[in-house]
Amino acid sequence: MLQFILRRSVGAVVTLFLIGAATFFLFVAAPSDYASLACGKDCSPARLEDIRHALGLDQPLAQQFFEFMSGIVAGRDFPEGDCPAPCLGRSFYYGDNVTSIIMDRFPLTLSLTVGALFVFLVLGIGAGMLAAYRRGSMVDKVATGASMVLSSFQIYFLGPIVLLIFVYSTGWVEDPKYVPFTDNPLGWLAGLWIPMAVMATIFTAQYTRMARSSMIEQLSEEHVRTARAKGMGKKYVFFRYAWRGSLIPIVTILGIDLSALLGGGVVTELTFSLQGIGRLAVDGAVTKDLPLTMGVMLVGAFFILLLNILVDIAYAWIDPRVRLS
Repeated sequence: MLQFILRRSVGAVVTLFLIGAATFFLFVAAPSDYASLACGKDCSPARLEDIRHALGLDQPLAQQFFEFMSGIVAGRDFPEGDCPAPCLGRSFYYGDNVTSIIMDRFPLTLSLTVGALFVFLVLGIGAGMLAAYRRGSMVDKVATGASMVLSSFQIYFLGPIVLLIFVYSTGWVEDPKYVPFTDNPLGWLAGLWIPMAVMATIFTAQYTRMARSSMIEQLSEEHVRTARAKGMGKKYVFFRYAWRGSLIPIVTILGIDLSALLGGGVVTELTFSLQGIGRLAVDGAVTKDLPLTMGVMLVGAFFILLLNILVDIAYAWIDPRVRLS
């Protein structure tokens, strides 16, 4: 298992380096003038030249790329102050290190993503397996019907409806807001449970159908039928032989859906007016803050790769044959 994790980690580092290189050349080497965006309107030629020198844009492109990549590992020095590693540059709009800005917004986005992930995995897989276990019963029909209906919703449609009902019309709950978990765990949950639930709804419906079909397929496998023929109980066969194999396609699709989950976080933050990394990415695009946009892209890529490594580890635990591939 350790060798398997090391292989995946090395591959992730190489991938992240390539993403960083592609991001740099996509933005820094683009035809638009990097320094003009930082200087803004009514910028004098002398001021523009000072900014180009401060940002290192008067150096060869290869040197700029080396300083950008080395800054992620060892940090960089700017006229406004030091930028400790991992340094992703300095924001034009906020006037601060990009890493600090992202880390200030990161806990909210992490809370939404992890919370929604936990909800739709527990509810989706649980409801799907229960429907497969009670196949043909009312429980199966309700779970299947509900998943079909909920899968047709989108966050930008369901979110305003939930706000209208629970916040603006009835006043049962306050507007969603972020409270640090370490300060007040109950306040953290009370402030984010609505966006978490909305974000998880679409994925819950998808994983309910997936878990149901996967479990039904596993129950028809020869080793499961053989266990039943030997007189083993239905519950024992279900949990001992079928459930682990049914998780393989679910984990596979989860690795693909991680990027969609982060994308859903962007829409959720905009829908509920939450100041997370998703909102930060939009602000960076609107203000043409290239260092901020590049930093958000790199951080997003890092966490997608990290989550994919965790998914690979879970996949290898479920199916040991993967470790040898």
